[in-house]
Amino acid sequence: MSEAIARASETWDIIIAGGGNAALCAAIEAAERGAKVLILEGAPKPYRGGNSRHTRNFRCMHHGDLGPLVETYDEAEFFDDLIRVTKGETDEALARMCIRSSEDCLPWMQAHGVRFQPSLAGTLSLDRTNAFFLGGGKALVNAYYLTAQDLGVKVLYEAQVRHVGIEGARATHLEVEVDGVTRHFHARAFVLASGGFQGDIDWLARAWGESARNFLIRGTPYNRGVVLKDMLDQGARSVGDPTQCHAVAIDGRAPKYDGGIVTRLDCVPFSVVVNRNAERFYDEGEDVWPKRYAIWGRLVAAQPGQVAYSIIDARSIDLFMPSVYPPIAAGSIAELAAKLELPAERLRTTIAAFNAACRPGDFHPQRLDGLATGGLEPPKTNWARPIEEPPFYAYSLRPGVTFTYLGLKVDDRARVAGPDGPYENLWSAGEMMAGSILGQGYLAGFGMTIGTVFGRIAGQEAAAHVA
Repeated sequence: MSEAIARASETWDIIIAGGGNAALCAAIEAAERGAKVLILEGAPKPYRGGNSRHTRNFRCMHHGDLGPLVETYDEAEFFDDLIRVTKGETDEALARMCIRSSEDCLPWMQAHGVRFQPSLAGTLSLDRTNAFFLGGGKALVNAYYLTAQDLGVKVLYEAQVRHVGIEGARATHLEVEVDGVTRHFHARAFVLASGGFQGDIDWLARAWGESARNFLIRGTPYNRGVVLKDMLDQGARSVGDPTQCHAVAIDGRAPKYDGGIVTRLDCVPFSVVVNRNAERFYDEGEDVWPKRYAIWGRLVAAQPGQVAYSIIDARSIDLFMPSVYPPIAAGSIAELAAKLELPAERLRTTIAAFNAACRPGDFHPQRLDGLATGGLEPPKTNWARPIEEPPFYAYSLRPGVTFTYLGLKVDDRARVAGPDGPYENLWSAGEMMAGSILGQGYLAGFGMTIGTVFGRIAGQEAAAHVA
Protein backbone atom coordinates (compact mmCIF):
# COMPACT_ATOMS: atom_id res chain seq x y z
CA MET A 1 0.00 0.00 0.00
CA SER A 2 1.41 3.42 -0.99
CA GLU A 3 1.84 6.14 1.61
CA ALA A 4 -0.87 8.23 -0.12
CA ILE A 5 -3.39 5.39 0.09
CA ALA A 6 -2.45 4.74 3.70
CA ARG A 7 -2.84 8.38 4.70
CA ALA A 8 -6.13 8.76 2.80
CA SER A 9 -7.55 5.70 4.57
CA GLU A 10 -7.02 7.32 7.98
CA THR A 11 -9.34 9.79 9.67
CA TRP A 12 -7.40 12.76 10.94
CA ASP A 13 -8.16 15.29 13.62
CA ILE A 14 -6.73 18.12 11.54
CA ILE A 15 -5.50 18.30 7.95
CA ILE A 16 -3.46 21.31 6.87
CA ALA A 17 -3.27 22.34 3.21
CA GLY A 18 0.15 23.91 2.68
CA GLY A 19 3.65 23.35 3.96
CA GLY A 20 5.15 26.77 4.68
CA ASN A 21 5.62 28.82 7.82
CA ALA A 22 1.94 29.36 8.62
CA ALA A 23 1.04 25.71 8.01
CA LEU A 24 3.91 24.50 10.19
CA CYS A 25 3.06 26.87 13.04
CA ALA A 26 -0.53 25.56 12.92
CA ALA A 27 0.63 21.94 12.84
CA ILE A 28 2.98 22.38 15.81
CA GLU A 29 0.39 24.15 17.95
CA ALA A 30 -2.26 21.55 17.15
CA ALA A 31 0.03 18.58 17.73
CA GLU A 32 1.19 19.97 21.06
CA ARG A 33 -2.46 19.91 22.10
CA GLY A 34 -2.77 16.23 21.27
CA ALA A 35 -4.30 16.42 17.79
CA LYS A 36 -3.52 13.90 15.07
CA VAL A 37 -2.25 16.14 12.24
CA LEU A 38 -1.51 15.66 8.55
CA ILE A 39 0.23 18.25 6.36
CA LEU A 40 -0.44 18.15 2.61
CA GLU A 41 2.45 19.90 0.83
CA GLY A 42 2.00 20.43 -2.91
CA ALA A 43 5.72 20.73 -3.63
CA PRO A 44 8.32 17.96 -3.75
CA LYS A 45 10.23 17.53 -0.51
CA PRO A 46 13.37 19.46 -1.65
CA TYR A 47 11.15 22.47 -2.40
CA ARG A 48 8.91 22.25 0.65
CA GLY A 49 8.10 25.37 2.59
CA GLY A 50 6.57 27.65 -0.03
CA ASN A 51 7.83 31.23 0.01
CA SER A 52 9.06 30.72 3.57
CA ARG A 53 12.19 29.11 2.09
CA HIS A 54 13.23 32.51 0.77
CA THR A 55 12.50 34.67 3.79
CA ARG A 56 15.15 36.20 5.98
CA ASN A 57 13.47 37.88 8.91
CA PHE A 58 10.51 38.39 11.22
CA ARG A 59 9.18 41.84 12.23
CA CYS A 60 8.41 41.97 15.92
CA MET A 61 6.97 44.35 18.49
CA HIS A 62 8.97 44.43 21.75
CA HIS A 63 9.65 46.54 24.82
CA GLY A 64 13.35 46.50 25.61
CA ASP A 65 15.85 44.00 24.22
CA LEU A 66 14.25 40.77 23.02
CA GLY A 67 16.45 38.00 21.63
CA PRO A 68 18.45 39.61 18.80
CA LEU A 69 16.36 42.81 18.86
CA VAL A 70 17.52 45.93 20.66
CA GLU A 71 15.83 48.88 22.37
CA THR A 72 12.04 49.15 21.85
CA TYR A 73 9.66 48.85 18.91
CA ASP A 74 6.20 49.39 20.34
CA GLU A 75 2.69 48.90 18.97
CA ALA A 76 2.23 52.57 18.08
CA GLU A 77 5.39 52.77 15.97
CA PHE A 78 4.77 49.38 14.35
CA PHE A 79 1.20 50.30 13.44
CA ASP A 80 2.29 53.71 12.14
CA ASP A 81 4.82 52.00 9.88
CA LEU A 82 2.09 49.68 8.60
CA ILE A 83 -0.35 52.53 7.95
CA ARG A 84 2.25 54.41 5.95
CA VAL A 85 3.04 51.54 3.59
CA THR A 86 -0.59 50.41 3.20
CA LYS A 87 -1.95 53.98 3.03
CA GLY A 88 -4.60 52.90 5.54
CA GLU A 89 -5.74 49.83 3.58
CA THR A 90 -5.81 47.43 6.52
CA ASP A 91 -8.20 45.86 9.01
CA GLU A 92 -7.07 47.81 12.06
CA ALA A 93 -8.39 45.35 14.64
CA LEU A 94 -6.68 42.36 13.00
CA ALA A 95 -3.52 44.38 12.36
CA ARG A 96 -3.20 45.51 15.97
CA MET A 97 -3.92 42.01 17.26
CA CYS A 98 -1.22 40.65 14.95
CA ILE A 99 1.27 43.30 16.06
CA ARG A 100 0.64 42.69 19.76
CA SER A 101 0.88 38.92 19.33
CA SER A 102 4.23 39.16 17.55
CA GLU A 103 6.04 39.86 20.83
CA ASP A 104 5.16 36.41 22.17
CA CYS A 105 6.02 34.74 18.88
CA LEU A 106 9.75 35.35 18.89
CA PRO A 107 10.48 33.33 22.07
CA TRP A 108 8.02 30.68 20.82
CA MET A 109 9.98 30.43 17.57
CA GLN A 110 13.23 30.03 19.50
CA ALA A 111 11.67 27.33 21.67
CA HIS A 112 10.72 25.41 18.51
CA GLY A 113 14.12 25.32 16.90
CA VAL A 114 14.48 28.67 15.10
CA ARG A 115 17.82 30.38 15.62
CA PHE A 116 18.52 34.05 15.00
CA GLN A 117 21.54 36.06 13.94
CA PRO A 118 22.94 38.75 16.23
CA SER A 119 21.31 42.17 15.94
CA LEU A 120 21.69 43.53 12.42
CA ALA A 121 22.81 47.14 12.06
CA GLY A 122 23.66 49.04 8.88
CA THR A 123 21.85 50.55 5.93
CA LEU A 124 18.68 48.47 6.33
CA SER A 125 17.95 50.11 9.72
CA LEU A 126 16.46 46.90 11.09
CA ASP A 127 18.26 46.23 14.37
CA ARG A 128 15.19 47.32 16.41
CA THR A 129 12.47 45.98 14.18
CA ASN A 130 13.46 42.74 12.46
CA ALA A 131 15.02 39.52 13.74
CA PHE A 132 17.03 37.68 11.06
CA PHE A 133 17.03 33.89 10.86
CA LEU A 134 20.37 32.13 11.18
CA GLY A 135 20.56 30.17 7.94
CA GLY A 136 17.63 32.05 6.41
CA GLY A 137 14.13 30.80 5.73
CA LYS A 138 15.27 27.34 4.67
CA ALA A 139 16.75 26.80 8.14
CA LEU A 140 13.51 27.97 9.75
CA VAL A 141 11.44 25.62 7.59
CA ASN A 142 13.74 22.67 8.34
CA ALA A 143 13.64 23.41 12.08
CA TYR A 144 9.85 23.44 12.09
CA TYR A 145 9.61 20.21 10.08
CA LEU A 146 11.91 18.50 12.58
CA THR A 147 9.81 19.80 15.48
CA ALA A 148 6.59 18.69 13.78
CA GLN A 149 8.05 15.24 13.12
CA ASP A 150 9.02 14.89 16.78
CA LEU A 151 5.41 15.73 17.68
CA GLY A 152 4.04 13.01 15.41
CA VAL A 153 2.82 15.23 12.55
CA LYS A 154 2.71 13.36 9.24
CA VAL A 155 3.58 14.99 5.91
CA LEU A 156 2.59 14.00 2.40
CA TYR A 157 4.57 15.68 -0.38
CA GLU A 158 3.50 16.41 -3.96
CA ALA A 159 -0.05 16.33 -2.67
CA GLN A 160 -2.10 19.02 -4.48
CA VAL A 161 -5.40 19.86 -2.84
CA ARG A 162 -7.92 20.31 -5.66
CA HIS A 163 -11.18 20.78 -3.77
CA VAL A 164 -12.48 21.43 -0.27
CA GLY A 165 -15.67 19.47 0.34
CA ILE A 166 -18.23 21.77 2.01
CA GLU A 167 -21.64 20.82 3.39
CA GLY A 168 -23.48 23.79 4.84
CA ALA A 169 -21.14 25.50 7.27
CA ARG A 170 -18.79 22.53 7.62
CA ALA A 171 -15.84 21.21 5.65
CA THR A 172 -16.03 17.45 5.24
CA HIS A 173 -13.01 16.36 3.23
CA LEU A 174 -10.28 17.40 0.82
CA GLU A 175 -9.91 16.07 -2.70
CA VAL A 176 -6.19 15.64 -3.22
CA GLU A 177 -4.21 14.69 -6.31
CA VAL A 178 -1.31 12.40 -5.42
CA ASP A 179 0.64 10.27 -7.91
CA GLY A 180 -1.81 11.30 -10.63
CA VAL A 181 -4.82 9.96 -8.70
CA THR A 182 -7.42 12.00 -6.81
CA ARG A 183 -8.18 10.71 -3.31
CA HIS A 184 -10.45 11.92 -0.51
CA PHE A 185 -8.87 12.83 2.83
CA HIS A 186 -11.19 13.17 5.82
CA ALA A 187 -10.68 15.12 9.05
CA ARG A 188 -12.63 16.83 11.81
CA ALA A 189 -11.02 20.21 11.12
CA PHE A 190 -8.99 21.84 8.37
CA VAL A 191 -6.48 24.67 8.08
CA LEU A 192 -5.93 26.28 4.68
CA ALA A 193 -2.45 27.77 4.37
CA SER A 194 -1.48 27.16 0.76
CA GLY A 195 -0.60 30.71 -0.30
CA GLY A 196 -1.69 33.10 -3.01
CA PHE A 197 -2.07 32.71 -6.78
CA GLN A 198 1.12 34.35 -8.03
CA GLY A 199 2.42 31.13 -9.59
CA ASP A 200 -0.51 31.15 -12.04
CA ILE A 201 0.65 33.60 -14.73
CA ASP A 202 -2.68 33.40 -16.56
CA TRP A 203 -4.51 34.52 -13.39
CA LEU A 204 -2.02 37.35 -12.93
CA ALA A 205 -2.61 38.41 -16.53
CA ARG A 206 -6.39 38.40 -16.03
CA ALA A 207 -5.97 40.68 -13.00
CA TRP A 208 -3.19 42.97 -14.25
CA GLY A 209 -3.43 42.74 -18.01
CA GLU A 210 -1.05 41.12 -20.46
CA SER A 211 1.92 43.07 -19.08
CA ALA A 212 1.90 40.65 -16.13
CA ARG A 213 3.42 38.02 -18.39
CA ASN A 214 6.67 40.03 -18.10
CA PHE A 215 6.66 39.75 -14.30
CA LEU A 216 9.09 37.50 -12.51
CA ILE A 217 7.87 35.30 -9.64
CA ARG A 218 10.53 35.49 -6.97
CA GLY A 219 8.86 32.82 -4.82
CA THR A 220 7.71 29.24 -5.25
CA PRO A 221 6.05 28.17 -8.52
CA TYR A 222 3.77 25.84 -6.51
CA ASN A 223 1.50 28.61 -5.16
CA ARG A 224 -1.07 28.72 -7.94
CA GLY A 225 -4.15 29.62 -5.92
CA VAL A 226 -5.94 26.32 -6.55
CA VAL A 227 -7.43 26.07 -3.05
CA LEU A 228 -8.14 29.80 -2.91
CA LYS A 229 -10.09 29.70 -6.19
CA ASP A 230 -12.00 26.61 -5.08
CA MET A 231 -13.08 28.30 -1.85
CA LEU A 232 -14.09 31.53 -3.59
CA ASP A 233 -16.07 29.55 -6.16
CA GLN A 234 -17.95 27.93 -3.25
CA GLY A 235 -18.95 31.26 -1.72
CA ALA A 236 -16.23 31.91 0.83
CA ARG A 237 -15.86 35.62 1.44
CA SER A 238 -12.84 37.27 -0.12
CA VAL A 239 -10.63 40.09 1.04
CA GLY A 240 -8.08 42.14 -0.85
CA ASP A 241 -7.58 43.21 -4.44
CA PRO A 242 -6.25 40.80 -7.11
CA THR A 243 -4.08 43.62 -8.49
CA GLN A 244 -2.38 44.20 -5.12
CA CYS A 245 0.59 42.10 -4.13
CA HIS A 246 3.99 42.08 -2.51
CA ALA A 247 5.96 43.06 -5.60
CA VAL A 248 9.51 44.35 -5.35
CA ALA A 249 12.01 45.48 -7.94
CA ILE A 250 14.41 42.60 -8.50
CA ASP A 251 17.36 42.00 -10.75
CA GLY A 252 16.05 41.75 -14.30
CA ARG A 253 18.32 38.75 -14.92
CA ALA A 254 16.54 36.64 -12.30
CA PRO A 255 14.81 33.39 -13.37
CA LYS A 256 11.09 33.33 -14.09
CA TYR A 257 10.36 31.45 -10.83
CA ASP A 258 12.01 30.85 -7.47
CA GLY A 259 14.89 33.33 -7.69
CA GLY A 260 14.29 34.19 -4.08
CA ILE A 261 15.86 36.81 -1.87
CA VAL A 262 19.27 36.82 -3.58
CA THR A 263 17.80 38.56 -6.64
CA ARG A 264 16.46 41.50 -4.62
CA LEU A 265 18.12 44.87 -5.20
CA ASP A 266 18.64 47.36 -2.36
CA CYS A 267 20.48 50.02 -4.41
CA VAL A 268 17.48 52.21 -5.31
CA PRO A 269 17.82 54.80 -2.47
CA PHE A 270 21.39 55.61 -3.55
CA SER A 271 20.65 55.66 -7.26
CA VAL A 272 18.88 57.36 -10.10
CA VAL A 273 16.22 55.05 -11.56
CA VAL A 274 15.21 55.49 -15.21
CA ASN A 275 12.87 53.65 -17.55
CA ARG A 276 13.54 52.37 -21.05
CA ASN A 277 13.28 55.95 -22.32
CA ALA A 278 16.05 57.02 -19.88
CA GLU A 279 13.56 59.10 -17.88
CA ARG A 280 13.14 59.20 -14.11
CA PHE A 281 9.62 58.45 -12.83
CA TYR A 282 9.61 58.42 -8.99
CA ASP A 283 11.39 59.69 -5.87
CA GLU A 284 14.16 57.16 -5.19
CA GLY A 285 14.80 58.58 -1.70
CA GLU A 286 11.26 58.64 -0.34
CA ASP A 287 11.93 56.56 2.76
CA VAL A 288 14.29 54.01 4.26
CA TRP A 289 14.37 50.87 2.15
CA PRO A 290 12.50 48.41 4.43
CA LYS A 291 9.47 50.73 4.43
CA ARG A 292 9.48 51.53 0.72
CA TYR A 293 11.19 48.76 -1.23
CA ALA A 294 7.94 46.94 -1.96
CA ILE A 295 6.41 49.84 -3.91
CA TRP A 296 9.07 49.59 -6.59
CA GLY A 297 7.73 46.40 -8.10
CA ARG A 298 4.47 48.15 -8.97
CA LEU A 299 6.28 51.28 -10.14
CA VAL A 300 8.44 49.29 -12.55
CA ALA A 301 5.40 47.31 -13.67
CA ALA A 302 3.87 50.56 -14.93
CA GLN A 303 6.90 51.43 -17.10
CA PRO A 304 7.35 50.53 -20.79
CA GLY A 305 8.25 46.88 -21.12
CA GLN A 306 8.00 46.50 -17.32
CA VAL A 307 11.70 47.28 -16.97
CA ALA A 308 13.81 50.02 -15.37
CA TYR A 309 17.47 50.68 -14.57
CA SER A 310 19.09 51.73 -11.28
CA ILE A 311 22.23 53.79 -11.89
CA ILE A 312 24.88 54.56 -9.27
CA ASP A 313 28.48 55.70 -9.21
CA ALA A 314 31.61 54.45 -7.46
CA ARG A 315 30.78 56.23 -4.20
CA SER A 316 27.63 54.14 -3.63
CA ILE A 317 28.60 50.66 -4.83
CA ASP A 318 29.37 49.40 -1.30
CA LEU A 319 26.39 50.94 0.51
CA PHE A 320 23.87 48.13 -0.06
CA MET A 321 23.53 44.36 -0.25
CA PRO A 322 24.16 43.47 -3.90
CA SER A 323 22.23 41.10 -6.10
CA VAL A 324 23.61 37.65 -6.79
CA TYR A 325 24.41 39.03 -10.25
CA PRO A 326 27.25 41.58 -10.68
CA PRO A 327 26.33 45.10 -11.78
CA ILE A 328 26.89 46.33 -15.31
CA ALA A 329 29.91 48.67 -15.19
CA ALA A 330 31.18 51.40 -17.50
CA GLY A 331 33.66 54.23 -17.50
CA SER A 332 31.16 56.84 -18.67
CA ILE A 333 27.42 57.45 -18.80
CA ALA A 334 27.49 57.14 -22.59
CA GLU A 335 29.20 53.75 -22.38
CA LEU A 336 26.71 52.62 -19.73
CA ALA A 337 23.81 53.71 -21.95
CA ALA A 338 25.21 51.62 -24.79
CA LYS A 339 25.50 48.55 -22.59
CA LEU A 340 21.92 49.03 -21.33
CA GLU A 341 20.62 49.80 -24.85
CA LEU A 342 19.25 53.12 -23.63
CA PRO A 343 19.20 56.39 -25.62
CA ALA A 344 22.60 57.82 -24.72
CA GLU A 345 21.86 61.52 -25.15
CA ARG A 346 18.65 61.26 -23.17
CA LEU A 347 20.39 59.40 -20.33
CA ARG A 348 23.18 62.01 -20.23
CA THR A 349 20.54 64.75 -20.05
CA THR A 350 18.65 62.99 -17.24
CA ILE A 351 21.78 62.43 -15.17
CA ALA A 352 23.02 65.97 -15.79
CA ALA A 353 19.67 67.45 -14.69
CA PHE A 354 19.72 65.34 -11.55
CA ASN A 355 23.28 66.30 -10.73
CA ALA A 356 22.50 69.99 -11.19
CA ALA A 357 19.52 69.69 -8.83
CA CYS A 358 21.55 68.16 -5.98
CA ARG A 359 22.14 70.49 -3.04
CA PRO A 360 24.97 70.66 -0.48
CA GLY A 361 24.46 68.78 2.76
CA ASP A 362 25.51 65.85 4.89
CA PHE A 363 24.99 62.37 3.44
CA HIS A 364 23.94 59.69 5.95
CA PRO A 365 23.18 56.31 4.30
CA GLN A 366 21.74 54.73 7.45
CA ARG A 367 18.94 57.24 8.08
CA LEU A 368 16.73 59.80 6.40
CA ASP A 369 19.20 62.61 5.82
CA GLY A 370 17.04 65.23 4.10
CA LEU A 371 19.67 65.62 1.39
CA ALA A 372 17.23 66.50 -1.36
CA THR A 373 17.18 67.86 -4.88
CA GLY A 374 15.84 71.31 -5.64
CA GLY A 375 13.62 72.24 -8.58
CA LEU A 376 13.53 68.71 -10.00
CA GLU A 377 10.43 66.67 -10.84
CA PRO A 378 10.10 64.09 -9.53
CA PRO A 379 12.30 65.13 -6.60
CA LYS A 380 14.68 62.93 -4.69
CA THR A 381 14.07 63.74 -1.02
CA ASN A 382 16.94 61.88 0.67
CA TRP A 383 20.43 60.66 -0.27
CA ALA A 384 20.57 62.92 -3.34
CA ARG A 385 24.23 62.98 -4.33
CA PRO A 386 25.44 63.65 -7.88
CA ILE A 387 26.13 60.59 -10.03
CA GLU A 388 29.57 61.73 -11.16
CA GLU A 389 32.39 59.49 -9.92
CA PRO A 390 33.37 56.69 -12.33
CA PRO A 391 33.13 53.84 -12.78
CA PHE A 392 29.36 53.95 -13.17
CA TYR A 393 27.19 50.94 -12.43
CA ALA A 394 23.68 49.79 -13.30
CA TYR A 395 21.25 47.04 -12.44
CA SER A 396 18.23 46.21 -14.56
CA LEU A 397 14.97 46.06 -12.58
CA ARG A 398 11.85 44.01 -13.20
CA PRO A 399 8.75 43.43 -11.04
CA GLY A 400 9.30 40.44 -8.80
CA VAL A 401 6.05 39.17 -7.29
CA THR A 402 6.35 37.45 -3.92
CA PHE A 403 2.69 36.85 -3.10
CA THR A 404 -0.73 38.18 -4.02
CA TYR A 405 -3.13 39.88 -1.60
CA LEU A 406 -6.45 38.49 -2.78
CA GLY A 407 -7.40 36.00 -0.09
CA LEU A 408 -9.93 34.53 2.29
CA LYS A 409 -11.56 36.76 4.87
CA VAL A 410 -10.92 35.60 8.43
CA ASP A 411 -11.79 36.82 11.92
CA ASP A 412 -9.48 37.24 14.91
CA ARG A 413 -9.70 33.48 15.55
CA ALA A 414 -8.50 32.78 11.97
CA ARG A 415 -11.91 31.27 11.06
CA VAL A 416 -12.73 31.44 7.35
CA ALA A 417 -15.80 33.55 6.58
CA GLY A 418 -18.47 31.77 4.58
CA PRO A 419 -21.50 33.31 2.86
CA ASP A 420 -23.56 33.10 6.09
CA GLY A 421 -20.90 33.44 8.78
CA PRO A 422 -17.72 31.61 9.72
CA TYR A 423 -17.32 27.96 8.81
CA GLU A 424 -17.48 25.72 11.87
CA ASN A 425 -14.27 23.77 11.27
CA LEU A 426 -12.23 25.71 8.73
CA TRP A 427 -9.36 28.11 9.44
CA SER A 428 -6.83 29.94 7.29
CA ALA A 429 -3.40 31.47 7.84
CA GLY A 430 -0.46 33.01 6.02
CA GLU A 431 -0.43 34.47 2.53
CA MET A 432 -3.85 32.97 1.88
CA MET A 433 -5.44 35.56 4.22
CA ALA A 434 -2.75 38.26 4.48
CA GLY A 435 -4.82 40.65 2.35
CA SER A 436 -6.95 41.20 5.45
CA ILE A 437 -4.05 43.22 6.85
CA LEU A 438 -1.97 44.10 3.79
CA GLY A 439 -4.36 45.97 1.52
CA GLN A 440 -1.42 47.34 -0.44
CA GLY A 441 2.29 47.96 0.01
CA TYR A 442 4.53 45.91 2.28
CA LEU A 443 6.59 46.17 5.44
CA ALA A 444 9.79 44.09 5.54
CA GLY A 445 9.34 40.89 7.54
CA PHE A 446 5.62 41.39 8.11
CA GLY A 447 4.51 38.46 5.96
CA MET A 448 6.28 36.12 8.37
CA THR A 449 4.63 37.93 11.27
CA ILE A 450 1.16 37.39 9.82
CA GLY A 451 1.92 33.75 9.02
CA THR A 452 3.30 33.00 12.46
CA VAL A 453 0.56 34.76 14.42
CA PHE A 454 -2.37 33.40 12.44
CA GLY A 455 -0.79 29.98 11.94
CA ARG A 456 -0.47 29.59 15.69
CA ILE A 457 -4.04 30.80 16.27
CA ALA A 458 -5.41 28.47 13.58
CA GLY A 459 -3.64 25.48 15.12
CA GLN A 460 -4.83 26.34 18.60
CA GLU A 461 -8.43 26.89 17.50
CA ALA A 462 -8.59 23.79 15.33
CA ALA A 463 -7.21 21.67 18.18
CA ALA A 464 -9.75 23.14 20.61
CA HIS A 465 -12.51 22.31 18.15
CA VAL A 466 -11.60 18.62 17.95
CA ALA A 467 -10.68 18.18 21.63
